[in-house]
Amino acid sequence: MTKYFEDFQAGDVLESRGRTITEGDIMNFAGLTGDFTELHTNADFAAKGPFGQRIAHGLLVLSIATGLVIQMNLLTDSIVAFYGIENLRFTRPVLIGDTVHVMKKVSEVLERGAGRGVVTFATTVLNQRNEPVLVFSDKLVIKRRPA
Repeated sequence: MTKYFEDFQAGDVLESRGRTITEGDIMNFAGLTGDFTELHTNADFAAKGPFGQRIAHGLLVLSIATGLVIQMNLLTDSIVAFYGIENLRFTRPVLIGDTVHVMKKVSEVLERGAGRGVVTFATTVLNQRNEPVLVFSDKLVIKRRPA
């Protein structure tokens, strides 16, 4: 069910379902972006690195988190624009086989004209142990409810 600007209040929490990260995800992302950094794509190289194995690209995790939020169908008819992202931090590696989900907490709601407003979220991507792997603040421009 679509949420409109008026439906958001500071303190609201939204949580997505989970998604398991696969080797295919990593290799497809590398092919799509051209980022073949060996930490992500070379098992022998990564085994000698700080994590002992390949890890997912941070931007892959961010992209999957975006998709998980979209799949919640909360903004299908009300999203105007992705306005920005701040304080993005990758706090833990995401390994092949990890399952991530997204928790978004509304931190600010600002009116921006008659037809829309900006909602700021404190967003955390968590792994299957509920450990944060990615944290950031993001802003969405959201329509007001139609009259």
